Amino acid sequence: MPSPARSRLRLPRGRAADAALASGLFLVVGLGTLRSLIGAREEPWAVTAANWVLIAVACGALYFSSRRPVAAASVAALATAVYYVTSAYDGPLLLAVVVALFLVAAAGRLHAAVVIAALCLIGTALGTIRGNGDVNQVALFMLTGWFVAMITLGGLRHSHLARARETEERAATQERLRIARELHDVVGHHLSLINVQSTAALRRLTKDPAAGADQATEALGAVKDASREALRELRATLGVLREAGEAAPTAPAPGLGRLGELTDAAGAAGLAVTVHRTGDTGPLPVEAELAAYRIVQESLTNVARHARATRADIHLDGDGGRLTVTVTDDGRGPAADPARTGPPGSGITGMRERARALGGDLTAGPAPGGGFSVRATLPLARTTATEEPRR
Repeated sequence: MPSPARSRLRLPRGRAADAALASGLFLVVGLGTLRSLIGAREEPWAVTAANWVLIAVACGALYFSSRRPVAAASVAALATAVYYVTSAYDGPLLLAVVVALFLVAAAGRLHAAVVIAALCLIGTALGTIRGNGDVNQVALFMLTGWFVAMITLGGLRHSHLARARETEERAATQERLRIARELHDVVGHHLSLINVQSTAALRRLTKDPAAGADQATEALGAVKDASREALRELRATLGVLREAGEAAPTAPAPGLGRLGELTDAAGAAGLAVTVHRTGDTGPLPVEAELAAYRIVQESLTNVARHARATRADIHLDGDGGRLTVTVTDDGRGPAADPARTGPPGSGITGMRERARALGGDLTAGPAPGGGFSVRATLPLARTTATEEPRR
């Protein structure tokens, strides 16, 4: 049995939609002009045949409306004008011009639509002035209203599509920024730990190969664990870029329940980390969990890289409406390193952007008793209309 999604009627798109529009319009106009083929003759058959060719040209021009809207509307208007001048049977061919004007305005060519409409109205008005009894002043006024209405609707359609594209592009940009922050946090944290551990192992082996072998082995084991964790999180982060049909990542999303992994990794790097929890710290919205985890991760990364610290304290304080995350260390600041080049990192800026994205804030600076302190306040109210499911 076919699924509802497959059995649902799908409207044609692209050139198929253009062909459907041109064919449907030709059918409507043809039905309205059948009296030129039956009944008493009001014009020679040669003129009738030529006028049917004009009908086909005017309606067929709309097949090219999505690619050449102005040219298609011009051809339709010209063929329609010749038809009404030469034909004794006034069919509804004017619909081709009305639809063409809408399509020109919907394509964003508002000025062109106004010019074509004005030329059509001027030609019709001249015919009325010269004594054409088929179009009086009331009909001319109504025709003007039709043209204005269709151009207005087309302009509104164009504005709606432009806003939709802008919203889609903005969402894509925000998603790219989010992925960039995730990659910065994942790669920066684990590579910093790998750098610290490998540097320590190299120093121990250089100073005393025999005595430092065990310590170097332990450090290299930590490097192995950190690199494996980095690869796992990198795959999970890049999973959002997978193509349709690919399997979704099965790793759990980072959250406060995985702080133990961060403290163990920091401990392997020689940093003693203690976690203090007060108040209500769980369960939390998934976006707050992820932001808190990344802020703690980046803070510990900065401590390991720059602070020359021996310990760090993580304080998690929740009151049901917000979560306060504080990371302090006893570091003495970065050591002078002539080999270090390049611009300063963007870790604090990234953490602050994460907090502000949830409606919170983050401050970072020297702690009163020495060392460095990072303090983030994260509101726990939903910031989006739909909640991302926990994985």
